[in-house]
Amino acid sequence: MNKFYVKTRKYFLLTIGTIAVFLGVLGIFLPLLPTTPFLLLASYCYLRSSKKMYHWIMNHKTFGSYIHNYIEYKAIKKRTRISALLFLWGSLGFSIYLAPIFHVKILLVAIGTGVTIHLITLKTMPKDDETNPNRFE
Repeated sequence: MNKFYVKTRKYFLLTIGTIAVFLGVLGIFLPLLPTTPFLLLASYCYLRSSKKMYHWIMNHKTFGSYIHNYIEYKAIKKRTRISALLFLWGSLGFSIYLAPIFHVKILLVAIGTGVTIHLITLKTMPKDDETNPNRFE
């Protein structure tokens, strides 16, 4: 392959990965911005562009186990699920209260319902052994 192509691809993936991390972090605080897809995209981009950045995100205190559990087991911690649902509906409830347009309120409820269904259908990581895929609740 062309050296220019390889270098351009690397920096493109690094840029997309970094933007995805930023959007994923914003998604923690903004209920309509999904966190998981952005973190998965970041890990994908970093895996293909920078071992250092991939190692960083996979060993990150907050994101590392979250990404690993989601990719490997399609599971999240019970505390993560409860926190996400409380924050989601608290933020959406406030947004619905402030939204002046009825159709926007319906859209917010629909999005919240979809995210809730997704979170509820994920397996729950057991407290005692979060690395054993055969011990789900």
